Amino acid sequence: MTVPLLDLAPQYAALREALEAAVLRVSASQRFILGSEVEGLEREMESYLGVRHALGVSSGTDALLLAMMALGIGPGDEVIVPVFSFFATAGTVARLGARPVFVDVDPATYTIDPDRFETAITPRTRAVVPVHLYGQSAEMDRIVEIADRHGIAVVEDAAQSIGAQWRDGRRTGAIGTVGCFSFFPSKNLGAFGDGGLVTTNDTELYERMRIMRVHGGERRYYHAVIGGNFRLDEIQAAVLRVKLPHLAGWSARRRDNADLYNRLFVEAGLSEGVGRLDFDERNRALLPLQAYRESGVEDYHIINQYVIRVENRDAVRATLAERGVGNEVYYPVPFHMQECFADLGYREGEFPVAERAAREVLALPVYPELADAQIAYVVESIGLTENAGSER
Repeated sequence: MTVPLLDLAPQYAALREALEAAVLRVSASQRFILGSEVEGLEREMESYLGVRHALGVSSGTDALLLAMMALGIGPGDEVIVPVFSFFATAGTVARLGARPVFVDVDPATYTIDPDRFETAITPRTRAVVPVHLYGQSAEMDRIVEIADRHGIAVVEDAAQSIGAQWRDGRRTGAIGTVGCFSFFPSKNLGAFGDGGLVTTNDTELYERMRIMRVHGGERRYYHAVIGGNFRLDEIQAAVLRVKLPHLAGWSARRRDNADLYNRLFVEAGLSEGVGRLDFDERNRALLPLQAYRESGVEDYHIINQYVIRVENRDAVRATLAERGVGNEVYYPVPFHMQECFADLGYREGEFPVAERAAREVLALPVYPELADAQIAYVVESIGLTENAGSER
C-alpha cells in the first residue's frame, strides 16, 4: 500500500466540473486581477470568518508582510514571534528591518507561550504574532489581554487554521488586530497556486491595507504611501469560491481521521512512545481535542496537520519510507538556530521546548479523502519500528 502525505487528486475529481467552469468564467471575462471574483471571495470570507473586512492578497507570506507594513513596523521596532513556526512568521519581520524577538512555545500546544510573550515585551515592542499552529488556535484570551495592556498589535498568523475557533466560538483571524491566511494548495482551503487573505475589524487599518495592496495608490500612478504588489488573481479567487462551501465538511473529515489515528495508536499500545494520546486539556495540542468536542466547540482544531511526537524519529521515518508512507517534519530547525538569524545573538539551548519539538515532531497523512485502511496501515507501519512504543 502507498499512502501519500497529501493527495489533491480526489478533491479535484469531485469538484472538477465546477472548478473548470470557474476558471473558464474568468477566462471569458478577460479580467484577471482584482475583479468580481476577488470581491465576491472577500465578502464570502467576511461572512464565514465573522470579521468586518477581508482583503484578498497574493500569498500568506504577503499577508503577514502587508499587515506589518500597514501597522508601520520598521527599523528599530521589535515583534515577538514564537521560535517554532514556518519561516515567514519571522522572515517578514526581518524584511522590514525590525527585530524578531523569539519566545518559546507551550509544551502542550506548540503555540506561543503567553507568559514568555509578556516577559519579552520591551518599550520597542510593536506587535506579537501568535501562530495557530497545525490548525489549532493559540491562547488568544491571554494574548489579547496582555497585548491590549501594553498597547501592542496582535497579528494572527492563521495560515494553517482557516475555520478553527477559539473557545468562545470566534474564528481565528477575527480575534486580534489583523489576521493573515494562506491559500497554498496544501492548506485546508487551497488555491491552484499561491494566494492569501488579510482580515480585520479595524476599518482604518483595512483602508490602509487596501491601498497598500496596489503599490500604495488609491488612483493609478498616484501614490500616497509605499505599498507593494499584493494582489490576488481572479482565477485563484474563483477556485477558492468553489471550494469554500466544502471546507467545513473537509475539516470534519480530517478530525474523524485524527480520531481514528488516536484510537488505533492506543489499541496498538503505541501511545506512550508515539505522542500525547491522553485527552486532558493540557495535552490537547498534537492530537485532536476530545475535550473540545464535548464542549461543543467543534472547530477548535481543524487538523491542518496531524502531528505526533516520537523520540526515535529517524528510525520511524525510515520505516515509513520503506513502506511507502508519506510524512514530513514541521519544523526541523527553530528560528534561533537558523543561519540567517545568527546575528540576533541567540544560542542553542535557550528554547528547550521548541528544540525538543524540532527533534521529535512528525506529520502523518490526514487529508479528507484518506481511507480508514490507509490510516491503519500508517499505524501498523510505525508499530514495526523498533522501540516505537517504548516509554520516554
